[in-house]
Amino acid sequence: MEQKKIEIMDTTLRDGEQTSGVSFSAAEKLTIAQLLLEELHIDRIEIASARVSEGEFQGVKGIMDWAATKGYTDKIEVLSFVDGGISIEWMKKAGAKVQNLLTKGSLNHLTHQLKKTPEQHFAEIAQAIELANQNGIATNVYLEDWSNGMRNSPEYVFQYLDFITQQPVKRILLPDTLGVLIPSDTFEFISKITQKYPDIHFDFHAHNDYDLSVANVMEAIKAGISGLHVTVNGMGERAGNAPLESTVAVINDFLPQVKINVKETSLYSVSKLVETFTGYRIPANKPIVGDNVFTQTAGIHADGDNKNNLYFNDLLPERFGRKRKYALGKTSGKANIEKNLQELGLQLNAEDLKLVTQRIIELGDKKETVTKEDLPYIISDVLDSQSYQERVVVQSYVLVHAKGMRPSTTLCLKIDGEIIEENAQGDGQFDAFMNALNKIYKSKKMPLPKLVDYAVRIPPGSSSDALCETVITWTANGKEFKTRGLDSDQTVAAIVATQKMLNVIPSPTLPEGAGDKTET
Repeated sequence: MEQKKIEIMDTTLRDGEQTSGVSFSAAEKLTIAQLLLEELHIDRIEIASARVSEGEFQGVKGIMDWAATKGYTDKIEVLSFVDGGISIEWMKKAGAKVQNLLTKGSLNHLTHQLKKTPEQHFAEIAQAIELANQNGIATNVYLEDWSNGMRNSPEYVFQYLDFITQQPVKRILLPDTLGVLIPSDTFEFISKITQKYPDIHFDFHAHNDYDLSVANVMEAIKAGISGLHVTVNGMGERAGNAPLESTVAVINDFLPQVKINVKETSLYSVSKLVETFTGYRIPANKPIVGDNVFTQTAGIHADGDNKNNLYFNDLLPERFGRKRKYALGKTSGKANIEKNLQELGLQLNAEDLKLVTQRIIELGDKKETVTKEDLPYIISDVLDSQSYQERVVVQSYVLVHAKGMRPSTTLCLKIDGEIIEENAQGDGQFDAFMNALNKIYKSKKMPLPKLVDYAVRIPPGSSSDALCETVITWTANGKEFKTRGLDSDQTVAAIVATQKMLNVIPSPTLPEGAGDKTET
């Protein structure tokens, strides 16, 4: 099958910048432009609107200066206006060589916004194109509100197309400006146009107001479109534009009759850079580039992946420079944990794996986030807990820390079945806890080991809600030993480590006569 080449035009730097609250600096625009053209192999990029601001002018000039050294000037486009030559003058100074001229694609816009007749509008468009040609600037033409024009005033649209196809323009750009198209409309409207003007290059510019942009892109290709407009991460006004990432994946997997140049393996890295520059966060469940889209959560899925990749589809993460992950939480099974252990180069026997699985499920029930990097700490905690019998249990505690007041702890401890409660203050919450514990042990005439070191560790790259491991070093009877505690709260982790200490020192026994009643 002979494949039709489809041009991909990325408009992240122009239409994508219309995302509420997003503005690129000149340096950021240049970096993104370089990545789009040289890393992703995008065919064309639309980088700005003419006349917007001095900052926009400097951004365009910087990109055009770079593009001139690379031979890319014909790949870079600027939105321009029918304004008597003001846009052309702006573009000349900036070094831009291709204008995307904004014109009216519906009679409604023409009548109520411009208040002109078609003939008047066409005459001004012809003058703008001629002026561009005289200044060495090529022209593409946008038909703003074209989709509504096809629904409500198709006679005007075809009157316009009869006119514009006779002008020296390179491409005619058909935008679904308000994102109102459904796939069947997209196919019908574009088919009518491509059949009537088979030798003309038409682009389709989709918006995502009904979450149909990628579906509409598919239908536009089937209807004979020659170019598509997209944005990184689907950025754009309102609900955004057709996302570059999903558009590329859909074309490559479901439309063999066409080919595109975009380099899939670079999509994720460029997506994350744009996220960083904009502060516009990618939803975790966003296809192709979201954090969760290549993460299996259910244990049955990980088990199936071990058995002939039963839960794989064609969207393999490696295509996009990513890796498959297996989440750890309350729905995790042994298969999920084994997958993560394999990546860490660790192995557990069946019994230890069962215990670690149970511990991860417990953490998931508490809504704790568990990561692959947490696993060594969890394993250490679980295996350490098997090495002693719990005769001393921290039943409950209340930690109080208020501004202007000393931290205090109320502690309820069970020693060999006996419940004892005590309260104390301290220089911090854990210090208050230890002071309350000391009171209990003094009342029972039992010694406590001395704390000599206290260290807290979190997995590399973790965030503030990560599990942390508290490692406390103690001395007793001239011997030094360590205990570990694991929790997302540092103080709780220290209390867990302390409870372990209470169970690994010599078993608490009451001295002779200590149980007799005494009067105070």
